[in-house]
Amino acid sequence: MRASVPGLPPWARFAARRAVAGVAVVWGTVTVTFFAIHLAPGDIVDGLIGPGAAATPELRRQIAAEAGLDQPLLVQYGQELRQLASGDFGWSYQLGQPIGRLLGSQVWPTVQLAVSALATALVLAVLAATLTAGRGRAVRGAAALTELLAVSMPSFWLGIILLTALSYRLHVFPSIGAGGPASLVLPTLSLALPLAGLLAQVIRHELETADGRPFVLTARARGLGERALLLRHTLRHALLPLTTLAGFVLGGLFGGAVLVENIFTRPGLGRVLASAVGSRDLPVVTALVVLSSAVFVIVNTLVDLLHPLIDPRLREGGAA
Repeated sequence: MRASVPGLPPWARFAARRAVAGVAVVWGTVTVTFFAIHLAPGDIVDGLIGPGAAATPELRRQIAAEAGLDQPLLVQYGQELRQLASGDFGWSYQLGQPIGRLLGSQVWPTVQLAVSALATALVLAVLAATLTAGRGRAVRGAAALTELLAVSMPSFWLGIILLTALSYRLHVFPSIGAGGPASLVLPTLSLALPLAGLLAQVIRHELETADGRPFVLTARARGLGERALLLRHTLRHALLPLTTLAGFVLGGLFGGAVLVENIFTRPGLGRVLASAVGSRDLPVVTALVVLSSAVFVIVNTLVDLLHPLIDPRLREGGAA
């Protein structure tokens, strides 16, 4: 028997357990990031001074003291955790501004790109799976090969190919910036096509698995058409694993946008992270790690809470 809090509904107990697990995930990612940056070769003070810049020992000591880098490593780690626990992300070493303001000005372009990529991937995957599920060996083989190629293409490489073909040569879409919907097309496709290949494989497998289930055979025996059968029964059967995978993918898209945003010179958290890692701006890197981890945990918790709505059979299990 699992321990539970009296008086709380099952979803609230589940959310509480996930909140505790989420705090552990965020703490773990912050810890790994902190020690990885501090133990990496090179001096953080050199990153603060800038490449090629000369500084006297006195100036270096002053910079280290102002940034708190003159303290023992464990003391710095404790200060970092206390600051994050209070909700204060601190100040950027390089930019000299509050990190909350910095991230607030850059988060929307990344959210646009991540949501657009996921929506595009879902639409393409559902279309590809429903058009090829249960077809002949040649159709299914061609679809599987195409999806394998899509999954195998790194987003940054695909972005370069799309940029070269559709922007530099054909001049169909803009190559850089975030000046409107047209500038979102190529970055979206760079992230969406590999995801669509993966999601289509999952959906097709679930559709073909459901096709032989008794409820499908019964519906056919009652004269239900194939299109109605797909929309009312088999596609719903695929929603459970699809939502789980989509939640996992959406949480990871914020990290995957780093290279794509840099390739297309888009504003967003990806460019902020690349700049902060290059200059070893520890507070900014840590804040972005916390934000990415929190988004991942929240999205996947919401997806798990949606499962009983998609499949009523899970409601009884969730109440245990």
